[in-house]
Amino acid sequence: MTVRRPFASSSHRRLLAAGVALLCVGAAAGAQQCDPDPSARSLAADRFEDNGDGTITDRQRGLMWMRCAVGQRWSAGRCDGEARVLDWAAAQAMAATVNREGHQFFSDWRLPAVPELASITERACRQPRTSLQLFPGTPAAAFWTSTPRPGDASTDRAYALSFGDGGVELRNKTETAHLRLVRTGP
Repeated sequence: MTVRRPFASSSHRRLLAAGVALLCVGAAAGAQQCDPDPSARSLAADRFEDNGDGTITDRQRGLMWMRCAVGQRWSAGRCDGEARVLDWAAAQAMAATVNREGHQFFSDWRLPAVPELASITERACRQPRTSLQLFPGTPAAAFWTSTPRPGDASTDRAYALSFGDGGVELRNKTETAHLRLVRTGP
């Protein structure tokens, strides 16, 4: 009886090694890429104040942001865990839960409007289009906003902003996206 071993031949081993190498290159290619020229940056880090508790204050706009997306946890200067995806109603419910439970010492966290969420994009970076120094662990994906489409008679759609390649997207509220909460004021 002959037992067949997978990848027994040297050609199979070379093929496997090439596949692993391609996977590694693909993973590296998925890392954030930023223009090295500091003058190309649109998100000035000095306009933000780190509150030391997983929040960051945009002094220019008067907004306080959670540094981690919902589902992640602030720990030792970074966002641990996976960012959750939620439909729009669940995103609104999550903001209400965060407020009811008193997370981050305030009870007025909310979904950001499109211009607010757009204010933390970094045009000089890709995948994700934000500063990972300010907002570590941000997925290169869509995040919900509170903004419905103006003049849209339908109440079942709202805008999301992608920190990937998508930009602003009008989505059905039953679709899912990530969530980063904001509040007004320091």
